[in-house]
Formats: sequence, structure tokens, C-alpha cells
Amino acid sequence: MKWSFRLVRIAGIDVKVHWTFAMLLVWMATANMASGKSLAESALGIAFVLAIFGCVLLHEFGHALTARRFGIKTADITLLPIGGVARLERMPEDPKQEFLIAIAGPLVNVAIAAVLFLLLAFSGGLKALPETLDVGAHFWYLLLSVNVVLVVFNMIPAFPMDGGRVLRSILARKMEYARATEIAANVGQIIAILFGILGFFFNWFLMFIALFVYLGAQAEAQMAFARVLLSGVRVRDAMMTRFVAVSPHDPLKIVVEHLLAGDQQDFPVVESQRVVGIVRRKELIQAITTGKVDAPIETIMQTDCAPVDENAPLRDTFEIMQQTACRAIPVIGNGRLVGLLTQDNIAEWMMIRTAHQDFNAR
Repeated sequence: MKWSFRLVRIAGIDVKVHWTFAMLLVWMATANMASGKSLAESALGIAFVLAIFGCVLLHEFGHALTARRFGIKTADITLLPIGGVARLERMPEDPKQEFLIAIAGPLVNVAIAAVLFLLLAFSGGLKALPETLDVGAHFWYLLLSVNVVLVVFNMIPAFPMDGGRVLRSILARKMEYARATEIAANVGQIIAILFGILGFFFNWFLMFIALFVYLGAQAEAQMAFARVLLSGVRVRDAMMTRFVAVSPHDPLKIVVEHLLAGDQQDFPVVESQRVVGIVRRKELIQAITTGKVDAPIETIMQTDCAPVDENAPLRDTFEIMQQTACRAIPVIGNGRLVGLLTQDNIAEWMMIRTAHQDFNAR
């Protein structure tokens, strides 16, 4: 995820923090000090927020480590002000696996809540329930309550919450994956609309949640549709075969000329018949604005978008492109460059495939 920095690596998984999370802590500290709270009280408030996000991090590791049991790697886990995101390399196709991966996160919060409940019960902390939300006096009780809320919220049967994936996995045992996703997405959007109505009358924050849920359900439905449509298709079926390749030693003005002469926006870089990188339109424009038109292409070419074989599954390649933010990747066949695959190509191929299916269904 952009604008995130690596914090630590645990169990082979990078834990990242989005810059907005740091801004949240700064804002909290400033707000607490401005309200007249002491330094100790402000520090305790920040510690409580960090404890909450520690529980969120354990929640995401529940997903990641369960996915690992099924051979699915996790690229990283990113902490945001609204929660955490475990970026799995792919979603499981087996409904049972998806169920276990989805439910693992909330079960971690159940376990945390259970441990805190037992500790409070044995220490006498549950004899008198708190009348005020004082973090200093009821730190562990409030943390217990937060974990209960996390379980309830995440189990709402709506994407992108875990409950939406649990619902889909249950439905997918009885029907096709695409149909199960469609139903689960519709349920999620209905819930989002109800949240929006309640938020309008009672709490505006619910309207923010409603928007988050509605868009998440819509995105999940679109992704599932793409997975089904691209299933069984190879990269060579959607790649560009008419394209221009450049040398790493050519000046950038050569790429500018090709950019102006056609509709190609990303250019594979080849040296001695070997793909060594790709020049993207974004970096090219940035170089032009700084007057580096005579600089060699190798100074701005990107090497993080690795070439893919022409016989690779298009669905898997599409998911990799989305995860790595590679809008274009070179395609090789028999050890040489044979094509260029872009997200626009894939979108156009899907549009044409859908049109053919609609025509044949008449």
C-alpha cells in the first residue's frame, strides 16, 4: 500500500504502518494536551490506542497464519486508522478454506477477550462495572469491550468484513462461486443502506461505515466476476502483440517520440534480447518536467514488474498486477519478448468476452 513504511517483520510477514496512523497518534496527543489532560493521562490514552491496534494486528495475523496453512502467502499487513489489512497473495477457491481464513481473525479477538475476562474475574475487576469510560481506571475492561466490538463488527455479513467472506463461503458450498459472491455482496449493500439511514438520523459516523461497506461489497463483486471470467484463460489471449521496445541506453526523448506517435503508454526495456525493465508513463512525465530528456532510459526504468510467461494463467497474473500496482508487464515466450500485458488490455478483453456471452445468451 502506498505511503506505508515497514515497522517490523514477524513470522516472515512485513508489518507496515500507513502514515495516517502516525498522524492519528499526533492528533490524539495534541487533543489531549489541549483539553488540559496531564502528560501521563495523554500517554495512557495513546497506550490504549496502541493496545487496540495490537489486537487488530493479532487479528490480521490470525488470517495470515491460517492462510499459510493452505499454502497462501501474505505479502504484508498494513495498519491504518480504520483497522488493519492483511494482503494475501490470492484468495482460496475452496469454500472451506475461505471460511477458516475469514473466521480466524474474529476468533483471535474472542480469545483475547476471553483471556482478559478471566484475568479481570480472578482479580475482582468485574465486581463493579465502570460508570465512566476512564481509561486510567478501567484500561483492561475497556480493552475487553473493544475486542467484543471488533468481533461483532467484523462478523457483520457484509464485504469487506470477515462476516461477508464467511457468508460467501457458506453459500459457495451450495452454488457457484460467482452467484454466492453476488448474493453476499447484495446482502452487504442492503446492510450498508440500513447503516446509512440509521447514521443520518442518529450518528453520522455510521454513514461513513455505510459508504465503506457499500463500496467494499461492490468491489468484491467485481473482483469475483473478473476471477470467473478470466478462469482458464492464458496471458497470450489478452496481451498486446503490436508494441515498441526500447534499449536501456537510449535517451528518454526516444520514448517521448513513441509516446506521442501512438497509444502505447508503457515500454518494455530490452538488452541483448533479455527484458531488463519497463518504462512507465508516470516516471517518464516526471523526468520530462525536470528536463532529463537526454538521460538514458535505464535511469528511470522500473524493475519491480517482473516479466510473465505467455502461458501463465491470466487470472493469477491479473491479481498479481493489482497487488503489485503494475499497470503493465512484459510477456515472454521461449525466452524472448513476445508481448505486453496491461490492465487496460485485460479490461478490454473482459468487455469483449462479456459482450460475446450476452450475444450467445440471446
